[in-house]
Amino acid sequence: LASLLVPLSLCRNRSSSAGSVGSEFVPNPTSDVTGPLAIGRVARGTVNDIVSRNITMVLENLLMNYENSQLPTHGKGTPTVVKTNIYIRSMGPISELDMDYSMDCYFRQYWRDSRLSFLGPIKSLSLSIKMLERIWRPDTYFYNGKHSYVHTITVPNKLLRITQEGDILYSMRLTIKAKCTMDLRNFPMDRQSCPLILGSYAYTSGQLVYEWQDNSSVNFVPGMALSQFDLMGYPYRNLTFVRREGEFSVLQVSFNLQRHTGYFLIQVYVPCVLIVVLSWVSFWIHREATSDRVGLGITTVLTLSTISLDSRKDLPKVKYATALDWFLLMSFGYCIATLLEFAGVHYFTKVGSGEFPLQEEFMEDDEAATTDAEWEDIGREVLPGTDSDKDDGGFCTATATTACVHSEVSGAGLTSATATTTTTTNRRRGSSLFCALYNDQVYSLSPDPRRSMTITVSSKPSTMERQTQTELWLPKWRQFIYCLMGDMAFRKRRQREAADGCRKHGERIERYINSVSHIDRAARIVFPASFTLLIVCYWMVYVTYQEEFKWQDPPMGSQSH
Repeated sequence: LASLLVPLSLCRNRSSSAGSVGSEFVPNPTSDVTGPLAIGRVARGTVNDIVSRNITMVLENLLMNYENSQLPTHGKGTPTVVKTNIYIRSMGPISELDMDYSMDCYFRQYWRDSRLSFLGPIKSLSLSIKMLERIWRPDTYFYNGKHSYVHTITVPNKLLRITQEGDILYSMRLTIKAKCTMDLRNFPMDRQSCPLILGSYAYTSGQLVYEWQDNSSVNFVPGMALSQFDLMGYPYRNLTFVRREGEFSVLQVSFNLQRHTGYFLIQVYVPCVLIVVLSWVSFWIHREATSDRVGLGITTVLTLSTISLDSRKDLPKVKYATALDWFLLMSFGYCIATLLEFAGVHYFTKVGSGEFPLQEEFMEDDEAATTDAEWEDIGREVLPGTDSDKDDGGFCTATATTACVHSEVSGAGLTSATATTTTTTNRRRGSSLFCALYNDQVYSLSPDPRRSMTITVSSKPSTMERQTQTELWLPKWRQFIYCLMGDMAFRKRRQREAADGCRKHGERIERYINSVSHIDRAARIVFPASFTLLIVCYWMVYVTYQEEFKWQDPPMGSQSH
């Protein structure tokens, strides 16, 4: 390389001689200052031009007999070592649907090629990327890459630098889109380990070995943050694995990520809990408001269906249920259980409530008809003060049951009267009759032979105090079994009780339609308590139990080519 050094020494001699000539022939002080400076600028420009021309000559001489298809250590019996580091500028998005992630980084590779070493005043040369086509470079590729590219705006973002010893730095700016196999069983409280695996495409470990440059080979831009995840760590390692073509040296870095649950708490969990709580309002709604309670239950189920479909649109169709799926299923179960609870209330408490028609065949099988004397007793019970209320204009009112008495007096002198008594024979006729508690019955009593009285008993008391059927006492467990079996004899008896009433130990047992069902009373406690317990267990299991991050080895079979 004497051609590079000699021109530089000649330039120094020319600059010194030019200075002496200027001082001898130009006595003007001004010329003494300006003359040497002007000549010096010309000399420095000449030096730069000479150095540039000589660098080009050096490269031409280096590449004259250079074979870019051979490894730098070809014929030496040792593999070429390529050291690598990555500087990550940004990361994301991370897609669960496609199971991949993207990142923007500076990817740098270092290796030594002694064939490109030189001597000179410059320690390193920054070369044009056109030189890449004329020298050997490693065939690095990303094993789990899906779509990666080099940035080319405004020019290809690549750097090539060579030192005197032949050390080469090859840097480029890449956007890497790599595959990340995710286990979503704990979604959205999951942890994911997304690997980046790189190595040689064709050279085995006996020819080319990859190594991380130092202990800080993977770095991030300060302040970098991910939208949905926390970066818990990024361990990296060197490894060798076997393919069909032989053993290959690869590098791996794993980005360990912990998902943020705030978005899902606001968008899914809290609305689901509120909807389930809203479905429990039906326990406090009157049990005869069938349309209201059923409508509320159906609305909550449909709303949960909408939330469930919306939460699944960004997730892959995996074969297992995620943690979010289990929570939605639990919410669905409670909303549907609310509807089934009302079905139980309707079935167990409305059979004999008087709303079911009493068929004639049921009525004919009843016990002996009520006698006239019994109806007179009923009239006395309904109108305890009949004799004393003669002067009240022919009307009276009973406190226990709404009744209206109409007096019918003969025209002239109350000469004669015919006692008219309405028996229960007509009551038992007709294709279908409703319970007496819901229909008005007209009875004619004749306590006084001179007066005929017609008693109209209304079975429609006030809304909150309407009486329903009386029932023969049976253990609740036996009633439950009869209802589940659909026992027709039990059903007929309940219908008779609704029409006639019964006595237990000489006392009438009364119930009210608008009273609260025992099932509703139990549901008001059981549903909230059990749901709260399940939620606590759910969060304890999925939050406290977290699997440790594991390395994901490169798949062997799929990498063969």
